Amino acid sequence: MGVIDRVFGIGSAAREVGDAVEGVAEVFTVNKTKAELAARAQTMASLTQYSAEFERAGTGWFDSLINGLNRLPRPVMALGTVGMFVFAMADPGAFAGRMQGLAYVPEPLWWLLGAIVSFYFGAREMHYAREGRAVPVVPAPVLSSKNSVVTPVVSTDGNAALEEWRAIQAAA
Repeated sequence: MGVIDRVFGIGSAAREVGDAVEGVAEVFTVNKTKAELAARAQTMASLTQYSAEFERAGTGWFDSLINGLNRLPRPVMALGTVGMFVFAMADPGAFAGRMQGLAYVPEPLWWLLGAIVSFYFGAREMHYAREGRAVPVVPAPVLSSKNSVVTPVVSTDGNAALEEWRAIQAAA
């Protein structure tokens, strides 16, 4: 093509016509390559901005203190419960007196305590769910028509219902 272009000069004219057609076509339709490059550039700019916003700054003593306080409720509740058993064995009379004192706590206050603890642990569970930690699901045993337990079969082709049906048919 290089020789023909040099001899007849057709290549440069064809290139100019092609560029003109491309320019006219872009008036009526979007150049998909340029649109995808622009969308990618916009996405990368957004991600760069978000990463700059959420970049972990150097933690000082105050941040370390707050992080430590945020980690205290679970161990305190666990150790406090064990401590109550130890206290009940060490001084049963005083323990009984304290438990009678708890009987005077009004019921709405117990509901409030339950809501606070539920929201605390619910928020932790939601945090881990949003991180993408999947909870393993164990398939339940399938009962056949004879009420005998059929062990579930792990699907090899991605169709769990078909594998379950095959397991039931094999057991029957």
